[in-house]
Amino acid sequence: DSEHFPPDGKLRVYRSRTGGNEWEALTEGLPQRDCYVNVLRDAMAVDRLDSCGIYFGTTGGQVYVSPDAGDHWTPIARDLPAVLSVEVQTLP
Repeated sequence: DSEHFPPDGKLRVYRSRTGGNEWEALTEGLPQRDCYVNVLRDAMAVDRLDSCGIYFGTTGGQVYVSPDAGDHWTPIARDLPAVLSVEVQTLP
């Protein structure tokens, strides 16, 4: 909901490679100070490429992409209205 924010104002995506037993924070390229936005349940999506691309949008109007399964992030939009949903279409 709109009352939840990233801990300590640091935007993170978490990944598990152990079926949820262990988690790692993925932060490379994401804001690590004064970031108080939400990522809603439907605002993250993945593509079907071999090197899995991940996309997510925030309630602050930013959209980020990672072409390498979350290791590195790049903003691709910064000034949108609140992003409530993200969908990805891979073109042939």
